[in-house]
Amino acid sequence: MDSLIKICGLSTPETLDVALGAGADMVGFVRFPKSPRHVSLDLGHRLSLQARGRAQRVVLLVNPEDEAIAQAIEAINPDLIQLHGSESPKRVAEIRSMVRRPVMKAFGIAEASDLQALGPYASGVDHILLDAKPPRAANALPGGNGIAFDWRLLNGLDPGLFFMLSGGLNPDNVAEAIRLTKPQAVDVSSGVESGPGLKDPARIEAFIRAARTAFAAAHH
Repeated sequence: MDSLIKICGLSTPETLDVALGAGADMVGFVRFPKSPRHVSLDLGHRLSLQARGRAQRVVLLVNPEDEAIAQAIEAINPDLIQLHGSESPKRVAEIRSMVRRPVMKAFGIAEASDLQALGPYASGVDHILLDAKPPRAANALPGGNGIAFDWRLLNGLDPGLFFMLSGGLNPDNVAEAIRLTKPQAVDVSSGVESGPGLKDPARIEAFIRAARTAFAAAHH
């Protein structure tokens, strides 16, 4: 399971169709009211049906309560749960056994020491997503801020670690990011938008094209 491309924060049938048509492997739906990409359970349900069988469906949750998880599972029936808050290893394990489907945990990275946080989670998650740590502003979102971290920090990672790279990726830099960090997967949200939460079809297609080409080159 590698060379996966995830388009996150899709919130309209039209842009989801573009992502699916361009060959996205994973599509992400955000359940976080503060985000401009937040989808209602009803819309999430409809988008999920549209994507079924065409891409892996991911629902993004931030420090969710059990009830919020149950609602998202019932409405969206995701193939994978992405946890993007400050969930503890114990909580992640609880959620994983509750949902009985793969769980991806996001980690904010700003300096080398941030990578040490991965250790306690390693055995309890199916996928690791490395994102840029959000700015310190009080109203900053936990992801989708369009900022990158210093990719050289990942030089010391275990080469066998499966991780998805996120944070500040866009059609212009994704090839370089893949070449430098050798991720198994890449994830983009704000980097394919024309404004907060407004996905741009041309940028979605350009991102997927650039990432595919870079992944192909990395495997030769």
